[in-house]
Parts: sequence; C-alpha cells; structure tokens
Amino acid sequence: MLNIVFYFQVHQPYRLRPYKVLDIGTDHNYFDERLNREVVRKVGDKCYLPANRMLLELIDRFEGRFKVAFSISGVAIEQFRAYYPEVLASFHELARTGCVEFLGETYYHSLTALFDRDEFISQVRQHRSLMEAEFGVRPIVFRNTELIYQDQIADLIWEEEGFKVILAEGADKVLCWRKPLYAYHDYNHRLFLLLKYYTLSDDIAFRFSDRGWIEHPLTAEKFVSWVDQLTVGENGGRNLFLNLFMDFETFGEHQWEDSGIFGFMRHLPGRVLEKPHLAFAWPSDVIDIVNYDPEPLSFTEPVSWADSERDLSAWLDNEIQRNAAEAFFALFPRVRANGDPELLATARRLSTSDHFYYMSTKYFQDGDVHKYFSPYDAPEQGYLYYINALADLEERLG
Repeated sequence: MLNIVFYFQVHQPYRLRPYKVLDIGTDHNYFDERLNREVVRKVGDKCYLPANRMLLELIDRFEGRFKVAFSISGVAIEQFRAYYPEVLASFHELARTGCVEFLGETYYHSLTALFDRDEFISQVRQHRSLMEAEFGVRPIVFRNTELIYQDQIADLIWEEEGFKVILAEGADKVLCWRKPLYAYHDYNHRLFLLLKYYTLSDDIAFRFSDRGWIEHPLTAEKFVSWVDQLTVGENGGRNLFLNLFMDFETFGEHQWEDSGIFGFMRHLPGRVLEKPHLAFAWPSDVIDIVNYDPEPLSFTEPVSWADSERDLSAWLDNEIQRNAAEAFFALFPRVRANGDPELLATARRLSTSDHFYYMSTKYFQDGDVHKYFSPYDAPEQGYLYYINALADLEERLG
C-alpha cells in the first residue's frame, strides 16, 4: 500500500514596519499592523477560506477516506483572531470532521532550535498548549520551522513526552541511494521519521502554473499515474509513504485560482482512491501501519526544505543575516530574565525565521523567491529595521 501524506504549513509572520533610528527610545511599536492585516485578509480570501471549503467538500464526499495534516504557527492563529476570525472558524470546522491532524511546531516559527535549547522547548510547549486549547488535540507529530532538522533536534523532541513522529526534508545528500518513500527512524531509533518527497511536492507547490515546464499542464490523472509508478519497485509488501509537504498558500496564493490548482486538488482524491493500493494517511498513521523495522537515518548537518541547497542558507547565509541572528540570541536571555511578559512576547515575535529570510541576498531562482515574500525593497532595509527594533528592545531593558 502506498499512503499519500498531505501536510500543509500555515504561517504568517508579524512583519516589521519601517522602524527608523529616530524611533529608538520614542516608539516601541515595531510591527506593521496595517500590512499584516492586509496580508492576512488577502490570503484569507484567496487561499484559506476557499481552500478550507474545498477540503471540507472532499472530506464529506469521500466519507473519511481523504485525510490531511496541518501545522499552524501560533503567530498565524494570533493574527487570524485579530484580523480574520472567519479563517480561524474555518479551521475549527475542518477539525470537527475528524479527518484533519494538527502537528506540533515552534509557536513563533522560529530558529530557536539552532541557538537556544531552552527557548526552543518553551516555544514547542507553548504551541502544544495552543493546539490543545484551540482544537482540543495534543500533537504527537512534530515539524520544526521550515523542516529544519538534524540529529540534535530529534534528541530535544524525544525529551518532550508524547511526540512519536518527526518530519524532515528528503534531502539527497542524506538519503544517498535510499528512497523517501519509506518510514525511517531518527539516528537513536526513538522517533519515526517521515521525509518529504520533494520532486512531486514541488510539482504542485512551485511548477504547477509554469507554462515553460515540460509537464504543463499538470492534471490529477497525470499526477496519479506518476504516483502509481512509485510502487513498481516494492516487491516486499512494505507500506510506503508519499509525503507531499507544502505551504497551504500554494492553493490560491502562490498558485492562483486561474491556474487550475483548485480543480486539480478537487479531482485528485477521486483518482487516487480508484486505485486499491493507494490511500491517504496522516503522519501519525505511520505508527500503526508501518510493517517493517525502519532504518535509522543520521542527519549530522542541518537540512531544511528551503532553496536549492536545502540547508540553513535561506536564513544564515550572509553577514547581515548572521549578525542579526547573533544580536537577537545574545539579547534574548536578558529579555527572558527581565520577566516582563509584554517584552517577552515582542522579542519572541522577533525570533520568527521570516525576518532573517527577508535579509537574503541570493540571486537567480532562489533570490526571486526571497524577493517574492519580502515586504522590503532590499534585504539591507529589512536588516536595518530589525536591528533598530533590537536596539530599542535593549534600551527598554535598562
């Protein structure tokens, strides 16, 4: 059996406003509320509301045989509450179907796993509490920010009682001759490890509307024919896992409605379920349906799902990115020791990975993606606003 595992990331950062040097010490409002509201409302109309309606229709049509998983950052939920409550209500409606799994992550979609072990655990616990309060579930599957993963992160997650599965990028440099279709264990044999099948995931998330792509247009029938071929080499009866991981904003925002992305998704489950050896599964289902002893994989260096390198270079490649990250994580222990909950929440919003992503100076295709997401005219602009905000935060600490 080949199990298709759809996992969607839902995240919106608190973008910084043009915070100038003269604002330091006089204005403590770092975030662009107007822009953040506009983005949430726009993406809500183009993606979240219509895509959630589509998923509800599919779940109802296939009577529980169609399943998906979401990881929703805490800062996204905060903004849904503030700017577009109907979006949050639509996720609640999906939750009530019993066909959606909610995953754990860092509340602030942060890089803390790389810099501050204690803060990382705090944000994981905070997000888990949010999932319990918001959706009545306690996640047992974890995905780190941007699928950043290495062996040490598995160790940290193992210490948090109840997590049993972790997601990661199916990076060629780690897999070598292996396939991302199998379930694996972390290097210590303690957690199940599911790896993104990046080629087929990116066919939907990135190449779907590219008219220069040799496979354009991508239809549900064509996609399922590719999926069907993946089972040919498996003669041992082992259950496979086709892990299709992508931003939820793929639907209607990154791939616009007129590209046909919604029609593709509406037709896909029916084409899949016509095949008796194909099914849909949650990430957590691996615990019960894996029928072999998974091989352990060691990730000695961090990998992610971002950019062609699939490493940390999307956030920590250049001097300004590294300087901003080092400045933040040097200051943060003082914020935590201060004990002011407002300052702590503000600082944690500054830990969000997007701030460093916007400072990227990459070129070519990766650079184009960074520019697409950035609200700033230049990476240096994002860096200056960020460093100025840190300077004001430090001044407030006294």
